Amino acid sequence: MIQLDYSLIIEATEEPDYFGFYSPDLEGFTGSGHSIEDCLYQAKWGMIEHVNTLKEQGLPVPSKSKNPKIIVQNEDISVPA
Repeated sequence: MIQLDYSLIIEATEEPDYFGFYSPDLEGFTGSGHSIEDCLYQAKWGMIEHVNTLKEQGLPVPSKSKNPKIIVQNEDISVPA
């Protein structure tokens, strides 16, 4: 069972021990980890903190996903940084 409230995209980079991640459902939420498992752990707790920050600032909080997905893919290097 996926224990995330929002979908997550994990992107592998050219570095073998560096992954970036973000949620397409939770604007402004990003992070990084040293493995896919690390990203999942960081995302689980990071999403909770991000939502709490949105609430504290009086900003809208997206509804939790009924069927969150985790996608692991290569980093899209066609987009300029």
